[in-house]
Amino acid sequence: MKFFSLLLLFPLFLCRENKTESVRDKSDALIEETGRSKGSGTFSGGSVFDFYPTSTSGTVIHRQGYSFSYSEKFEQSEWVAYELTSADFSNRDFKRPFFVQDPKVKTQSADWRNYKKSGYDKGHLCPAADRKSSYQAYAETFFTSNITPQRHNFNDGVWNRLEQKTRYWAKKYNGVYVVTGGVLKGNLKTIGKEKVAVPDYFYKILMTKDEKKMIGFLVPHKASDLPLYQFTVSVDAIEKMTGIDFFPKLPDRKENQLEKATDYKNWSF
Repeated sequence: MKFFSLLLLFPLFLCRENKTESVRDKSDALIEETGRSKGSGTFSGGSVFDFYPTSTSGTVIHRQGYSFSYSEKFEQSEWVAYELTSADFSNRDFKRPFFVQDPKVKTQSADWRNYKKSGYDKGHLCPAADRKSSYQAYAETFFTSNITPQRHNFNDGVWNRLEQKTRYWAKKYNGVYVVTGGVLKGNLKTIGKEKVAVPDYFYKILMTKDEKKMIGFLVPHKASDLPLYQFTVSVDAIEKMTGIDFFPKLPDRKENQLEKATDYKNWSF
C-alpha cells in the first residue's frame, strides 16, 4: 500500500521538477535572446557610443546597451563601456533573471557557479539599475561577462554609492560616458574551478557627453565610509595601472588635457 502511494506521488514530484527547470529554461532563453540582438554599439535614443577603449585581450564585444573587452585569462571583462542618460534608469521593478554564461564570448565566460560559496558577490560592472529603459537592456547585464567578484560590504557600500552618484551626474549633465572595471594586474586571488580573478582595485571613468569634463575613480576593494572625492585620480594614472587607453578617439590635445586632470571641484559632489 505504501509502495502504491509512492507510485502515485512520483509523477507529481516529477512534474514539479520539470516545472522548476522550465522556469529556468525560459529565463535563460530570454536572456540569451538579448545576446543575439542587433544594433551593436547602439544605445538609448539611437545614439552611437564611439569612445571604445583599447583592449589588452583583443576581444571586444558589442551589445545593444554596452560594450566590453573580455579577458579569458582573468575570466571577466577588463572594461565595460556605455552611455548613460536619464532615459536609461527608472523606477521599473523588473524581475531579476538568472546569471548565465555569455553566448557571445567564444571562449565562454565564467560559469556563475564559480561564485557559489566563495564569499563574494556577483558584482555588476554595468549596473542593472543603469539599464532600465527596457527589460531586454536590463537582462543583458546578467551575462557573466558583466560580473566580477566583489566583497559584499564593498559592492553594497562605497561602490554602490559611486554608482548612484554616476546616475545623478548623468541626469545633471545631460548624459555621461562610463568606462568601468577591475584592475586586472598582479598576482590576484582567484575563486572557483575556473580561477576567476578577484581585483584589488576597481575603477570608474566618466566623461560628459559634451566632452568638456572627465573624472576618474580608483577604489580599493574593501569597505569604506570615505567621501567619494577621496578616490578621484587622473585618468592617466588608471591607464598606467591597466595598460588601457580609455579614450583613444579623442583629439590628442583634448585627451591629454582631460586625462591628466585631478581637480574634482568642477563636479557636483
